[in-house]
Amino acid sequence: MTLSFIGFLLIFALIGLSSALKSKGNKSDYYLASESVSPWLVGLSAVATNNSGYMFIGVIGYTYVTGLASIWLMTGWILGDFLASLYVHKKLKEATTETGEVSFAGVLSNWHGKSGKGLQRIIGLISLAFLITYAAAQLLAGSKALHVLLDWPLWYGAVIGAVLVCMYCYFGGIRASIWTDAAQSIVMIVAMSVLLFSAIGHLGGLNQAYQGLSAIDGFMDWTPEKLLLPGVFGLGLFIVSWLFAGLSVIGQPHVMVRFMTLNNANNMFKAKLWYYLWFTSFYCMATAVGMLSRLFIADTGSFDAELALPTLAQQLLPEVFVGLILAGIFAATMSTTDSLVLSCSSAVTHDIAPKKIEKTWVLKATTMLVTFIALLLALTSKQSVFNMVIMAWSGLASAFAPLLIAQSLGGKPNQALSITAIFVGFSVALIWRMAGLTEFIYEGLPGILVGLFILYIGIRYFKFTLNTQQG
Repeated sequence: MTLSFIGFLLIFALIGLSSALKSKGNKSDYYLASESVSPWLVGLSAVATNNSGYMFIGVIGYTYVTGLASIWLMTGWILGDFLASLYVHKKLKEATTETGEVSFAGVLSNWHGKSGKGLQRIIGLISLAFLITYAAAQLLAGSKALHVLLDWPLWYGAVIGAVLVCMYCYFGGIRASIWTDAAQSIVMIVAMSVLLFSAIGHLGGLNQAYQGLSAIDGFMDWTPEKLLLPGVFGLGLFIVSWLFAGLSVIGQPHVMVRFMTLNNANNMFKAKLWYYLWFTSFYCMATAVGMLSRLFIADTGSFDAELALPTLAQQLLPEVFVGLILAGIFAATMSTTDSLVLSCSSAVTHDIAPKKIEKTWVLKATTMLVTFIALLLALTSKQSVFNMVIMAWSGLASAFAPLLIAQSLGGKPNQALSITAIFVGFSVALIWRMAGLTEFIYEGLPGILVGLFILYIGIRYFKFTLNTQQG
């Protein structure tokens, strides 16, 4: 098991390091791969980045506890993601090419020409704060898996992941991240397939698996146990809230920057085809594995549900395949961590710094520093992976998704209005979480809606646009 796991890690490292052969040694290449990445690589990289340790650890743990009702989380998430892509992804790529910017914040703040450094700096600061938290959650997810399967101390996995990410990000930048993401996405889906079919086989087939799940009280109910409103209205609100969680992908700099690297905006359909075929297949299998794990692992009340997948693998599979599962989990965490730290690095060197930094060695040093900070957070955090990811995901979405949607639809909010929408949307999501309402409705829903409302009112009635008033 250990040997197969180490073998996969070495393959990922070699793929990442080999990307240095195509490096052009400049800022645009380090952060955007010179906008030359093919559609299939963009699609697989984006989906591996999106479906991270959160999927292997957080979602499977949630499904282990919730049961069939967790399917609405999957349905809402994928549908929301797809709906957002219809209006945003191609527009973002076109704006990237037109502005010549190398960061998500740079494109968002200069979409219709120079709108002021203040907006770009604020977007960069918010990105930095949440993305470091997100990166820490990924390192923590990998550590949990190693702790269960190899009985290594919790800090081992975080350190190993951080070192590997530093290695190939240092030598290849985002190109290394994308190449390794593609390889990692293949390992992720193979690992999940192996575990799914093994679990069904051990249970004697689909009929026996269904009967076993049906025997668990309430586990096969279609409606979640806790809803804000009763009946179909509560279920509908629950689904819509997770639809907004999927839509929130457009507010995630580390995912959207993948589409910014595409070689041509006209290839966006091909990139999205790769993305959604993989996304749907993997999420369906992850949900099935999460449910089946309940038949093998008793819910004792003290069991950490986020360890369901590695525990199940250890029970069902030969050691060589357990190594594959572990590599899949670790691949998921690294494919997102490398994206996150590179986005943090670009935020510091391109968006927040008083003057844009062009020296490549400084860009690389910043990436190393960000990774170290994320590692410290991972080693000291007491929160679950699921909570850490949702908090970062919703915060970024509430801040940035409204502005990105408005600009993709032709809106031209000025700097003052854009900053107002960012802070109000983010604040609403934060208040929602502090009030404990996230148990019923994903906090990104009110955050995004309020942000969109602020932009609509400002543009429609107060004429706070670039045409009439500069920020």
